[in-house]
Amino acid sequence: MSLKISAKHIRIFLFFFWLNILFWQTQTLSLIQEFGSFIFLGFLGAIFANATGAGGGIVFVPFFNQLEFSVVTSVATSFAIQCCGMTAGAVTWWMFYKQQKAKRELEFSQWQHLVRILVLTVPPSILGLWMVQTNPQFFAHFSDPTSLHTGFGVFSIMLAIAIFFTVFLSDNGNFNTKLCVYDYIALPAVALVGGGVTAWLSIGVGELVAVYLIIRRFNVTLAIAAAVILSAMTVWGGVIFHLVISKAIYWPVVLFAGAGAIAGGILAKQLVLYFSAKNLKLFFAGWILILGFTSLPF
Repeated sequence: MSLKISAKHIRIFLFFFWLNILFWQTQTLSLIQEFGSFIFLGFLGAIFANATGAGGGIVFVPFFNQLEFSVVTSVATSFAIQCCGMTAGAVTWWMFYKQQKAKRELEFSQWQHLVRILVLTVPPSILGLWMVQTNPQFFAHFSDPTSLHTGFGVFSIMLAIAIFFTVFLSDNGNFNTKLCVYDYIALPAVALVGGGVTAWLSIGVGELVAVYLIIRRFNVTLAIAAAVILSAMTVWGGVIFHLVISKAIYWPVVLFAGAGAIAGGILAKQLVLYFSAKNLKLFFAGWILILGFTSLPF
């Protein structure tokens, strides 16, 4: 008799695994009282990240700034939380892709290049991230909190403007289904740059690749799914640096925000499929724009 493991079984296992970790901590009640509210932060960040393709750092970094975390602690903790939320979202989107493929629905023709897009973007993204993490000169301009948050704010504003434009560019519903020769050059290049940006700000590569795909008139949902899976693989590649070298991850926050992020990552797909891609993108582009301006050191 074969045992079939479903997504529900995995979620139940993760829930009890998290409870086990929580209750093995010393002073569990004190931890819950002090950090329990971070569950909502992780949930909110993951919903945003996995429903738009933007990394959860767009929510986490400004919040950690308000808590006066150091630059490296903000980025490291954001990476660790995203390892939870983006992974949950990536698995959920991948299962959706497999369902589309099995049904051979008409929309699957718009999804047929998902694996190829990931092959073109994941290796250069991780390479770009590692290049920045291992070369100190890339950190020179982001050695103080003001520099990091200024870069974060400017990047967020540019991203929001790009999303506003891409929403209207892709509104006619005539999606592209083919990768051209220059896509094989542009996608790795965008991913390489995005990986470097992600090392600095804990966001970047997913947004840049998603915006590129939408500008190229690929299916918006495909662009989001590809961005989520790419971001998940990138943050796992990047968190190694913070585990081994920087050792700046603030684990009590990760314990609770990570749990919320897993729940948000699972539910985000339903949000995307329920609402129109246009309205969803407009809403979150507005949100990114506000967060970008609030991150600037006025």
